[in-house]
Amino acid sequence: MKTKAVRLYGERDLRLEEFELPAIKEDEILARVVTDSVCMSTHKAVIQGSRHKRVPKDIDKNPTIIGHEFCGEILEVGDKWKDKFKPGDKFTIQPALNYKGSLAAPGYSYRYIGGNATHVIIPNEVMEMDCLLKYNGDAFFHGSLAEPMSCVIGAFHASYHTVSGSYVHNMGIVEGGNMAILAGAGPMGLGAIDYALHCDRKPDLLVVTDIDDSRLRRAKSIFTEQEARKNGITLLYVDTKDMEKPEEYLLSLTDGKGYDDVFVYAPVRSVVETGDRILGRDGCLNFFAGPTDPNFTAEFNFYNVHYASTHIVGTSGGNTDDMIESLEMMEKGLLNPAVMITHIGGLNSVIDTILNLPNIPGGKKLIYNDIDLELTAIEDFRKKGRTNPMFEKLAEIVEANNGLWCTEAEEYLLANAKPIG
Repeated sequence: MKTKAVRLYGERDLRLEEFELPAIKEDEILARVVTDSVCMSTHKAVIQGSRHKRVPKDIDKNPTIIGHEFCGEILEVGDKWKDKFKPGDKFTIQPALNYKGSLAAPGYSYRYIGGNATHVIIPNEVMEMDCLLKYNGDAFFHGSLAEPMSCVIGAFHASYHTVSGSYVHNMGIVEGGNMAILAGAGPMGLGAIDYALHCDRKPDLLVVTDIDDSRLRRAKSIFTEQEARKNGITLLYVDTKDMEKPEEYLLSLTDGKGYDDVFVYAPVRSVVETGDRILGRDGCLNFFAGPTDPNFTAEFNFYNVHYASTHIVGTSGGNTDDMIESLEMMEKGLLNPAVMITHIGGLNSVIDTILNLPNIPGGKKLIYNDIDLELTAIEDFRKKGRTNPMFEKLAEIVEANNGLWCTEAEEYLLANAKPIG
């Protein structure tokens, strides 16, 4: 079977190509990929090429398919896995396989599997590690966003707190505590707000900061303070752009007690240091944002580490259990990862999108591999609709859904967009 895919040949060297996939082996699975959500980690891998830890050294001769946040449909199952999977099953993949200690992952390391392809071959190790996950929801884009949501969920689970008088750590955020999400109005921060409001262990106070007015306005319109109160949470949004000492104001919101859990969603020294300063006793700072600079540093108050038991943890992704949790919560309607999406595009738009990702405003860029479509902001649908009836209809659909991408929009797009050539 032929596939169209975006492959990595070297640093900044991406190519959209059509080629023949080999016949599947008895321990492999053939699948169609419908959606892939573009991740900043993919941009980093493309910039670094074979210097990246997950990218093979010989990509100039054996290029890999990029993209790791994908969802699709199984087409053919090798004999080994026929008792567990069948054609027609929707699926998504946990890319962090950890197979025999290897860092190899779909979207970075494999010739025949990655998210930015029309068809892929799922290798045996994905199933062996229980990383091929069935998805029972309606929209393919939800399945694509299960992986980034699992990163959010993993961070919540990785935070920890001490038990006085013992060496036992309680994992997870403090239930009924004070939580701050710093630089939290971007796409991943919105996912964190969604999870904090709807997970089984909630804070009493949730403070979200940012320095971008438009991002904060969008966050407020999606997750209102009224909705938060229905879930037993006081939700406050704070613009810290013009604050000389934001920590003073943020601490005042807790009557000086400080925050039990602080999540840092931007790799910015001043944001990290603000997070440290607002920690309460036994407070945990979770450094969520991944820096591109291997020498990134920030100051941390070690007096408080010693006397107030403050501490720090970092997470760079979720595990399979986190991904299963995100899928189950989406299927129950408890999470809506559409809040992350601000752009859609076709397979033809992938190369420019990945190479220029840091310079494209907004949140997640969602790719539909079977169509030909330039990357388009959802907020531009109405303007595009003046000359394109498809965008006119898409604008009507999303406007009726609080400006968010949705199942109806996906179905209409797939039925009406130009197929990839």
